[in-house]
Amino acid sequence: MTYVVTENCIKCKYMDCVEVCPVDCFYEGENMLVIHPDECIDCGVCEPECPAEAIKPDTEPGLEQWLKINADLAKSWPNITQKKDAPADAKSFDGQPGKYDKYFSANPGEGD
Repeated sequence: MTYVVTENCIKCKYMDCVEVCPVDCFYEGENMLVIHPDECIDCGVCEPECPAEAIKPDTEPGLEQWLKINADLAKSWPNITQKKDAPADAKSFDGQPGKYDKYFSANPGEGD
């Protein structure tokens, strides 16, 4: 099992999860984070920390697309181990449907 970052992280990117991860398995994109599935130890401490509720265990149904996105992008995005400020407009995007099609960017973030 692993945890997976899902659509609601897009344009929210709160990063509370990064601060608590004991193995630093988060990777930063331009407007969301992903979890490297081979590095995640399934401890689950990140899930309740996410204000956007975007982190889910991979045992939940319907996450196949997000498992692939997390695995693929973690290979090319920079590692992030320190919390940064969320975007100023993050709350306005929290819970919006269809964020992947509207806003997703495969561009890497800055990392640490």
